[in-house]
Amino acid sequence: MRFMVMGKATVESEGGVLPSTEAMVAMGRYNEELVRAGVLLAADGLHPSSKGARVLFDGDDRTVVDGPFAETKELVAGYSILEVGSLEEAIEWVKRAPNASPGLVGEVEIRRIFAPEDFGDIATDEVKGFMDGVGEQGQADAERYRAEQRDSD
Repeated sequence: MRFMVMGKATVESEGGVLPSTEAMVAMGRYNEELVRAGVLLAADGLHPSSKGARVLFDGDDRTVVDGPFAETKELVAGYSILEVGSLEEAIEWVKRAPNASPGLVGEVEIRRIFAPEDFGDIATDEVKGFMDGVGEQGQADAERYRAEQRDSD
């Protein structure tokens, strides 16, 4: 099972305040531990919402709203993708993580990522084929398409 672990934004992260060197080293060591255990698939920090945008969908209409976004507690400052056997195992790994902002209260949300088997009968071969295009295979496909585009230019 794959889980997305989302580190919630704080006033500091939304203000562009970077973690200390010590916090970055502690997180790096923790991530190395996850890699050695074979559970870490991806991990990245995100720039503040002031450097992002939202696209709102209303029927066929699309509206772009530039950041920053008001509700800091609802924003994500970073994420990781873990592959573990259960939610309980994901929780145990997350509890071992260092606090990127010592002295502040941080919040992490853990959500299971859908897998093809979660879709039952609607996961036709065609649907499964699209699902296989995500992740490593999707990255390989994107590289191939970019190379083809460069070659045709």
